[in-house]
Amino acid sequence: MIANIIDEGYKIYPPVIIGFPKFKGTIIGKNSTIRTGTVIYHNVKIGNNFVSGHNVLIRENTLIGDNVLVGTSSIIEGNSKIGDNTRIQSMVFIPTNTIIGNNVFIGPGTVFTNDKYPPSRCLEGPIVEDDVIIGAHVTILPGIKLGKGCFIAAGAVVTKDVPADGMAIGSPARFEKRK
Repeated sequence: MIANIIDEGYKIYPPVIIGFPKFKGTIIGKNSTIRTGTVIYHNVKIGNNFVSGHNVLIRENTLIGDNVLVGTSSIIEGNSKIGDNTRIQSMVFIPTNTIIGNNVFIGPGTVFTNDKYPPSRCLEGPIVEDDVIIGAHVTILPGIKLGKGCFIAAGAVVTKDVPADGMAIGSPARFEKRK
């Protein structure tokens, strides 16, 4: 296993833990800012220009692209993938096996889920394609696919796939054309 690597131009505001619990195998790109209370597990790869809020948790085997912001008190569980230029606001929960594309905005307090009938061993995270906008306090159920460029209104509970360029509103979410 390789040692932890933090590229040049970083700012770390202790206390921060990088590589927990094995303390090896985490790579963080150039010009990253990691704020107080953040814990990044082992075998995490983060691209350039990463910014974390305070008290962020990023679990093992997660891949995060370039120019990503993860807001205060957000949790990204292991085996997840987050694309470039994505903004995750404060208090967002992203479970194991979730895939998030490029240029995605996730509003504060959003919860993704990955277990349709808890507690089970079949964890199927949602898939968020590129250019998706998700409002505040949205709930996304397991295995849901949010199509490219769709919009999810604040407070929606998404129980079905949302088509590309579609709009989901309400609880349970109904689909409308984007205006």
